[in-house]
Amino acid sequence: MRRTLFIVALTAAASVAATAQTPTPKPPALTPASMLTVDSIMRGPKLVGNPPSAIRWSKGSDKVYFSWQKPADTRSSTYVVNRDGSGLKALTTEEARTLDVPQAGRFDRARRRLLAAENGDIVIFDAASGARRFVTRTAVAESAPRWARNDTAITFMRDGNLFLVSLDGSGNSAPFAQLTDIVPAASASASASAADAATAGQARGGGGGGGRGGGAGRAGGAGAAGGDANLTEAQRLLRDQEKQLIEFIRKQAEQRAENAAGRGGRGGRGGDAGGTSTPPPIARLTLGPRQTLADLQLSADERYVWVGVTQQPEGTARGQETPNYVTESSYPEMISGRTNVGDVQSRRLLAILDLQENETVWADASAFAGNERKTKPADPDVPRLLNWGTPDQSDDGSRTVVPLRSLDNKDRWYVTVDPATGKATVLDGQHDDAWIREGAVSGGGIGNNTAWLPDNKRFLFLSEKTGYLHLYSMDVSTPSTPAKALTSGKWEVTSAQLSADRKTLFLQTNEVHPGERHFYTMSVDGGARTRVTTETGSHDVTISPDEKSLAIVYSYSTKPPDLFVMPLTAGAKPVRVTTSPTDEWTNFKWIDPKVITYKSRDGVDVYARLFTPEMMGARRDPKKPAVVFVHGAGYLQNAHKYWSTYYREYMFHNILASRGYVVLDPDYRASSGYGRDWRTAIYRHMGGKDLEDVVDGARFLVATEKVDAKRIGVYGGSYGGFITLMAMFTTPDVFAAGAALRPVTDWSHYNHGYTSNILNTPITDPEAYRKSSPIFFAEGLKGRLLILHGMVDTNVFFQDSVRLVQRLIELRKEDWDIAPYPVENHGFTEETSWADEYKRILKLFEETLRK
Repeated sequence: MRRTLFIVALTAAASVAATAQTPTPKPPALTPASMLTVDSIMRGPKLVGNPPSAIRWSKGSDKVYFSWQKPADTRSSTYVVNRDGSGLKALTTEEARTLDVPQAGRFDRARRRLLAAENGDIVIFDAASGARRFVTRTAVAESAPRWARNDTAITFMRDGNLFLVSLDGSGNSAPFAQLTDIVPAASASASASAADAATAGQARGGGGGGGRGGGAGRAGGAGAAGGDANLTEAQRLLRDQEKQLIEFIRKQAEQRAENAAGRGGRGGRGGDAGGTSTPPPIARLTLGPRQTLADLQLSADERYVWVGVTQQPEGTARGQETPNYVTESSYPEMISGRTNVGDVQSRRLLAILDLQENETVWADASAFAGNERKTKPADPDVPRLLNWGTPDQSDDGSRTVVPLRSLDNKDRWYVTVDPATGKATVLDGQHDDAWIREGAVSGGGIGNNTAWLPDNKRFLFLSEKTGYLHLYSMDVSTPSTPAKALTSGKWEVTSAQLSADRKTLFLQTNEVHPGERHFYTMSVDGGARTRVTTETGSHDVTISPDEKSLAIVYSYSTKPPDLFVMPLTAGAKPVRVTTSPTDEWTNFKWIDPKVITYKSRDGVDVYARLFTPEMMGARRDPKKPAVVFVHGAGYLQNAHKYWSTYYREYMFHNILASRGYVVLDPDYRASSGYGRDWRTAIYRHMGGKDLEDVVDGARFLVATEKVDAKRIGVYGGSYGGFITLMAMFTTPDVFAAGAALRPVTDWSHYNHGYTSNILNTPITDPEAYRKSSPIFFAEGLKGRLLILHGMVDTNVFFQDSVRLVQRLIELRKEDWDIAPYPVENHGFTEETSWADEYKRILKLFEETLRK
């Protein structure tokens, strides 16, 4: 026994010595059998890591700060690294609280002082030293500070009014002054004139103001029953549609019809005469009913104040409540949610208050905005509803441009407004029969998409005038001259930033390839661009304050996002700062999918990612199955050469490929990155061109990859879930199986901002909603359908799937299943939910496509 122990001890000692003399071998590469399981890939960030976020530079441009969670950590921390990539370390909590990063605010013209609101006080920061000077120190909250009087004074808002403070004591006015007296409506009679004036100025340019009572009458409806007086037209439409669509609802209505009784109309409004005949010493504006203050801005000559006013419509929007069943109390609790498309919407008006004359006019675009198209043959033309943006003044205050949009988002204008009369004049206008899309030029005014150039005559903006999002400059001094295109081509400017001296533009574009994002510099006058980044993939850049260095979050198809730093020099070599994925992820050979194109039935090229078994050394299943994945969000890109936000699905496609499937991931019509015509091809018909591209992708796989046409599945979430349902219901012979995750089943029940752009509203365009909503086509189901939905989804409500299930029951359909997830919102968070969901999807495909 002793001898045996002695030999073992010697062996162990020799082993230790050998280990000390030779480098530790790398962990063996993981095999598909050990890595490619649903439980393994659904670990999410525990496997692929968390990308660096909240990137910001120090004031002196010598350090980069960012938030990051290392693979082994349980929470994120704040890190710092030198501009050359050295000295990476995590900060303590106290160090993180006192970072020397620039505050968010407004620089003066010399860019030496920064004006900001901090914890409800107005503060001026010295850009070089970071020294803080308090302009106010009060118990009430001040906000919206702006420079005035050539940077020798400031204005700010407090208690719903505008104040001016002189910083050097110059000028003839008091060093501290209240400029406005904005009064909420104290009585119906006192405020009605303001509301009527707003409506007249905004919509008719001075017409009569008697439409308010008529609007209330229309909202109530004539001859309505069952409480119609309390319903908006959109809510009534959904109620009536539900009766027509769901038999259970019809029966309920029939059973209580004999007890139904209409409710009375609204009573008259009362109130005292209010007010005095003596004007107050400070210019006053009394807001009308349903009006609230949004913003106050002093004109450069200090004669006028631009007043942004939010006006709520008549009628009460009804928010959707979502029941949460798994709670600490063990009782169901309701979560308040959004309204549905077509319900009443607020709008923003613009008033101009004359401080000398104590008079108010309302911005008026009636000369060019026109009327809305008739929504019903019996309706008269109704005034067009507009949204006024925040006025944007040039640095010297000599010119002011105001952005203006129609509420239906089909027109956008940049205008000047005569402050004495309120009349607006168009500088640049854009119309789209579908809906307008624009981007923002950062480095300009806060809250605007524009940026002024140093000559105080030209401003920059992004527009799809030519069908692709490009950069333009407009000379306000020659308003009859069209805007000048600074970039052009069949590619897009995805972001634009103006340099500190306003002479250079920093751009991110996809001109190299629709699936790549690169960083460029360019003169504000246009001309040649200098490409700075070179690696294939995506580069999200944060520029240092001195504009000599870049912090870049870079990713590639098989490389999760990580932070790099480099000089702002074309072709410079980036230095890697972080490594986010685990060794387990890095040591596995993941598929680098091909980004290919195929022809749709109307001859256009559809970009897609293609996964095949051969790409990972696997063999195709003899039965030749295939799956088409449909990304969500509608306007989103996934057929690109950088890290996908659908990284779990990317890994799931590796599982499918390892089992012999071919997988296609197309950027169907309306995906981002391909220009205006691609974006708006789904106008008035979701489930039209976009679905055709998905179906044509399946046929492409049959023709080129020789998959079995009867063994093709389809799946996707949110918008992808919607397309899956449309595919299974309207093209049932193309797909043998489909998994619809958190799907929209009826667009009348989705939100206003997204849906009304594409389908108008259920009231004005009911046919668009009917032909775009899967619930109306459920009778077409032939293949096997799996529905998966989080029960506390506050985006696409679980009700969407519940209503579809009831429809399938009433249609006596049998080959479908539903999996509810009691604790999940629209975006799942629990690893167990992710795993359960994708195990069910995999089982669906295995049982239907590989039998």
